[in-house]
Amino acid sequence: MRKLVTLFLLSFLFFTCDDGDVITVEFEFDDTFEACGNLVFHKEKDDPSESFSILLTSDSNYNSLEDVLAYTLSADSVYATPATPTKEFTINGSSNRFNYRTYNADLPNNYFCSDVPPSEIEILTDEESVTGLVTITTSLIEDDNDGLPAWFEDENLDGDNDPSTNPTDTDGDGIPDYLDDDDDGDNVRTVTENPNFDAALGVLVDPQDTDGDGTPDYLDDDDDGDEVLTRDEENDSQDQNPANDVTNPASGLPDYLNGDVMTTVPATAWRTHTILQEFTVKVEIEGFQLPNVNYFNTYNFGTLEATETNDSRTLTPIFP
Repeated sequence: MRKLVTLFLLSFLFFTCDDGDVITVEFEFDDTFEACGNLVFHKEKDDPSESFSILLTSDSNYNSLEDVLAYTLSADSVYATPATPTKEFTINGSSNRFNYRTYNADLPNNYFCSDVPPSEIEILTDEESVTGLVTITTSLIEDDNDGLPAWFEDENLDGDNDPSTNPTDTDGDGIPDYLDDDDDGDNVRTVTENPNFDAALGVLVDPQDTDGDGTPDYLDDDDDGDEVLTRDEENDSQDQNPANDVTNPASGLPDYLNGDVMTTVPATAWRTHTILQEFTVKVEIEGFQLPNVNYFNTYNFGTLEATETNDSRTLTPIFP
């Protein structure tokens, strides 16, 4: 919870009454905000009922949440980066607006996103700034969701503690391990091969190693040690999923974990990989001025809270 109490520094907000008395109004807003429509950012609170809202419409190429969360891919489609990492809007009181409002009652959910606001809600105070600069910053973190943190999946040979630079790529498929949900390229997902990472200890604890060769299955392209690559043990259905090929049901094992089954069916493709995306959108306002507030420093409007900030994309590497 961020406390905004404004006196020329957004610490105390004073309303001067006709009789000379000074009324102090205290703001308490969360550190998050929501979005709706054609780029409306808003945050509200109860007791008393108040809101801050930002409307941004001056750029037709950047006027929706989809534009804020847009990303571009590298030439090989492996890496994604925000299409617009930083975007600025000048508050002008028309196409770009910043308002502080008070109400006669608590606001219902989706108040700002409703085409027709509830008639029982009355705006008591509506103050608007006609100056200021809104800065939107979008960042993106991607992960393969294989149960292993990105730092752990990088040998860090360049010593910069950044898995995206000189990344480790165990199977050589062009996808670095921290984005690869099948690190060894055997068409069995890493998480399925039970690496058993202990977050508290920062190490693997008894990782699955079917053939006992000292290489955990998630990094072993021949899991059962029968000299047939795991991805080539699809004897029933060639669907880039060796886990559903069982020649000997009595064993209870798929062929790629059964050292007694050594039939080779050469793989022709790698499985499709899923990469999770987590966007972080932050908004700051600089140099705004409300009628009863002098404030020219930077105000942290907060971090976007929306289901759209969590997404995923798919990538299928080119088979050699």
